[in-house]
Amino acid sequence: MRGLKDKVALVTGAASGIGLAIAKRLAEEGMAVGVLDMNGQAAHAAVEQIRAAGGKADYEACDITDYEGVKKAVAAIESRLGPTWALVNNAGWDTPTAFLKTTPDFWRKVVDINYLGPIHMTHAVVAGMAERGGGRVIFIASDAGRVGSSGEVVYSGCKGATISFAKALAREVARNNVLLNCVCPGPTNTPAMDAFVGTGEQGEKIRNAMVRGVPLGRIGEPDDYPGLVAFLASDDASFMTGQTVSISGGLTMHG
Repeated sequence: MRGLKDKVALVTGAASGIGLAIAKRLAEEGMAVGVLDMNGQAAHAAVEQIRAAGGKADYEACDITDYEGVKKAVAAIESRLGPTWALVNNAGWDTPTAFLKTTPDFWRKVVDINYLGPIHMTHAVVAGMAERGGGRVIFIASDAGRVGSSGEVVYSGCKGATISFAKALAREVARNNVLLNCVCPGPTNTPAMDAFVGTGEQGEKIRNAMVRGVPLGRIGEPDDYPGLVAFLASDDASFMTGQTVSISGGLTMHG
């Protein structure tokens, strides 16, 4: 992709799953990657993988629900790698539960991680992008935010809100050449998916039901998403902002 070499990317939730795949791909494109994750040990291991492959990376343990902690982590990474060109808001969390069986504590946790967390990160990073006259923010949203998902009601609401947030902020900062877009994965084979559907016979039934709903006949893999993220961070996407793109094997088709 054009225009990525030697620029800095921050990726949240980058110690595993989709986030790790994105971090590796951006490093392969020549970017210096800041790995942010609650699990500092896993973040360190991710950085070691990137460096072993010849990439440049550093990490900070970061809880995106803590705004002051976010600002400190961003400042620490930027002091070592340089100013952020691309922020990838990837970190998220949910567990499948019928809405009427959930509680306010659960709602707050889902909202804090999936909606307020990306807002914290974006606020901490985009001010610098606007001052410098350029940058990219890519939100890893979800098709749950476009069409809804049973058992993920509050999560779906958060992802829908994230998509609207990205569109609104894209309008505010467009003249500063700060572009914001959303990528919406479908069901994906990650550690988070294992925790989501469970294991054993019941977990296998849920996975099989997901596969049956996908025209391409499989659920996603982490490596299905980094190519589009790299494109959105690059000069090739310099006239694209406020857009939402699904990568779901045809599970959802928007036009």
